[in-house]
Amino acid sequence: QAEGEGEAGFPLGWESLLVVHFWAPWAPQCAQMNDVMAELAKEQPQVSFVKLEAEAVPEVSEKYEISSVPTFLFFKNSQKIDRLDGAHAPELTKKVQRHASSGSFPPSGNEHPKEDLSLRLKKLTHAAPCMLFMKGTPQEPRCGFSKQMVEILNKHNIQFSSFDIFSDEEVRQGLKTYSNWPTYPQLYVSGELIGGLDIIKELEASDELDTICPKAPKLEERLKVLTNKASVMLFMKGNKQVKNSKMVLFVISFDTFDILEDEEVRQGLKTYSNWPTYPQLYVKGELVGGLDIVKELRDNGELLPVLKGEN
Repeated sequence: QAEGEGEAGFPLGWESLLVVHFWAPWAPQCAQMNDVMAELAKEQPQVSFVKLEAEAVPEVSEKYEISSVPTFLFFKNSQKIDRLDGAHAPELTKKVQRHASSGSFPPSGNEHPKEDLSLRLKKLTHAAPCMLFMKGTPQEPRCGFSKQMVEILNKHNIQFSSFDIFSDEEVRQGLKTYSNWPTYPQLYVSGELIGGLDIIKELEASDELDTICPKAPKLEERLKVLTNKASVMLFMKGNKQVKNSKMVLFVISFDTFDILEDEEVRQGLKTYSNWPTYPQLYVKGELVGGLDIVKELRDNGELLPVLKGEN
């Protein structure tokens, strides 16, 4: 390890923006994102870009919870300020531009005015209808109480988002005062504190939990929402930047869903649409078909009217 460098070669006291790409040589999407980074490096010469082979630095990957590639971490003043999971070139560009143009990240959370912290905590507790502040993540809880809380919520099919208090010491300490609740986990519904594990267990025992917390939508309802998310929806392997599907629609605005990122949707949509393969194209929630159907419509001059919903 070189003098003046932190773990894995991260420069100590780095004031300008540092973007670290955790990648793998076997993943084609990583190679494509490396090309994107090279272009961004030309556009943003003041930003430093670093590539780390995730499997070659397991301790660092574990510390920063790198569970898939590509993953990008953003640092300022030796502090992690942001993260991006997946091969999303437009989002990476936006984050680099935003953080490169912003001022230096405060070296200590104590420099934030209390009003700013209270506003931030209010936004966090309202970030989803049901918010769980826990140690770790639902996939990898880092304490027994948080693990039990996640198990109860999942058992009751409750839809919730979570915040890992280990990822932000300011939030970890500030929320105790904000909520007047000294321990974790903490569960919020519509921004209001419900309580910790003991309270949730009491609500479960009295059959009140199901009436207080929002239920996760059934798969069929979720698929209906997804297929209607945009006027033209393409369910594909990859996304607009990582084209593992051959169906590409340059002629009209459309949205995509990467089925490789959600196995439940990937399998469920086959039954929902009675169509066994991908890609699948939907217009106004209705299945048009797969690649062969789209090619046939294109060759017959019918594709554009279909995409515009004229047929």
